[in-house]
Amino acid sequence: MVEFTMDLNDDQKEVRDWIHGFAADVIRPAAAEWDEREETPWPVIQEAAKVGIYSLDFYAQQYFDPTGLGIPMAMEELFWGDAGIALSIVGTGLAAVGVLANGTEEQIGTWIPQMYGDANDVKVAAFCSSEPDAGSDVASMRTRAVYDEAKDEWVLNGTKTWATNGGIANVHVVVAVVDSGLGSKGHASFIVPAGTPGLSQGQKFKKHGIRASHTAEVVLENARVPGSCLLGGKEKLDERLARARERAKSGGERVKNAAMATFEASRPAVGAMAVGTARAAYEVALEYATTREQFGRPIIDNQGVAFQLADMRTAIDAARLLVWRASWMAVNGKPFTAAEGSMSKLFASETAKKVTGQAIQILGGNGFTREYPVERMHRDAAIYTIFEGTSEIQRLVIARTLSGMPIR
Repeated sequence: MVEFTMDLNDDQKEVRDWIHGFAADVIRPAAAEWDEREETPWPVIQEAAKVGIYSLDFYAQQYFDPTGLGIPMAMEELFWGDAGIALSIVGTGLAAVGVLANGTEEQIGTWIPQMYGDANDVKVAAFCSSEPDAGSDVASMRTRAVYDEAKDEWVLNGTKTWATNGGIANVHVVVAVVDSGLGSKGHASFIVPAGTPGLSQGQKFKKHGIRASHTAEVVLENARVPGSCLLGGKEKLDERLARARERAKSGGERVKNAAMATFEASRPAVGAMAVGTARAAYEVALEYATTREQFGRPIIDNQGVAFQLADMRTAIDAARLLVWRASWMAVNGKPFTAAEGSMSKLFASETAKKVTGQAIQILGGNGFTREYPVERMHRDAAIYTIFEGTSEIQRLVIARTLSGMPIR
């Protein structure tokens, strides 16, 4: 086990500076345009692919950093650039992780390259889990997958919502119910390639923030996929369902949900995104406060402004500490006995909302206009308390973990 440290080594610093340079030189100059257009920033994704940031290899290298700091460091720098564009760059990773976590070696080798394409023909992928009536309550999922044994095909029906890259993806990873009697343990994941008959894009959402990231419904109407598109294979699924049924009979249904445990381990990455947005807003506010003069002196000389900046920086550093601790714990196999993953996501996301709001206040009327980026950052920050589990869900997970109650 690697000891926890806040000191980045030389390799990590080099990577951090490289990503920061890309965020500063490529992402930031394009941020306002793509926010206004509310379209996927394909040219920026292509540039990210050319330099190697938009690739599975890059994220794998950061994920396997033994200190655990690779992913949060990368997320913070990209989202410091712009949250909407950054989410367009990293969104494919959600689907890739779904395949890596559940797929066979053959499925991993077949589908993940198709998610990214190449620098000359970039592709994206979508992870489709949430539904109109099943967001935080994953046990209420209604999308069904039925096996047609005669044709060795799975037939999927249902509607997914809030899918990043939904409908425009080259590969969709769809979570569906295969045994409704087992609740969330009766779910399985499927590959649904672009062009599959019965697969279509539903409503594309016009959002408050992260507007450069495509978010839409995905509709499945008797969409048939080969048996080989069931992640992990049918034999493995049948074994897992059999164990779940036995546990249910013996009262084992109160065992901690494995999917929830996976979400708990991934939440620090979202916390790091929030830290990046908060840091960006703080830096704009700090520069403004030191250069903007009122009554013959910089406004940072006013205690009301200075104290706000002090609180902003303190909260950002505290959020980063929580994120880095949880990331280190996850990589080194240390159990989240106090829901440290949820703690990091909760505090960082709430910090991003508050800090971006304070930045607008410090800039005054200028902060309320689109001439300054803090208005956009404040809109973007709102998503962090909602996706990957709302702040209310994080508090519930933390409370139940501390009390010993099961996380459903």
